[in-house]
Amino acid sequence: MAKTVADVMTAHPATIEGDQPVSAAAALMRERDTGAIIVNDGGRMQGIVTDRDITVRVVADERGPDTPVREACSPAVEAVDPETGIDQAVRMMRSHAVRRLPVVEDGRAVGIVSLGDLAVERDENSALADISAAEGNR
Repeated sequence: MAKTVADVMTAHPATIEGDQPVSAAAALMRERDTGAIIVNDGGRMQGIVTDRDITVRVVADERGPDTPVREACSPAVEAVDPETGIDQAVRMMRSHAVRRLPVVEDGRAVGIVSLGDLAVERDENSALADISAAEGNR
């Protein structure tokens, strides 16, 4: 049974520099079959951008695909280190109402842990675990 987020996280998360266009972030999301990408500034985590961020902060505001990712991302990000306990990660997600937590060492993202990752770990027979484990619908 996993004890830390390092045991369940997705290592080597998708990352993008904040000055890149949201169209590049969207293409990377498609390529990596993910809904969230770590946003870096010179290789150090600056924020996170989700498919919803692009929809709400770019498309809904009638901004173009060349909008820099840093203008669409959520800059105030809760993050954990690899040795954070699973229970603590669950509490953080609950208290901050987030679905993903970047896993960071020395300011650099080394992984990402999602609500789905934790659901699979906690109850592999739950509906959320089934959905999270299913193949993407590209």
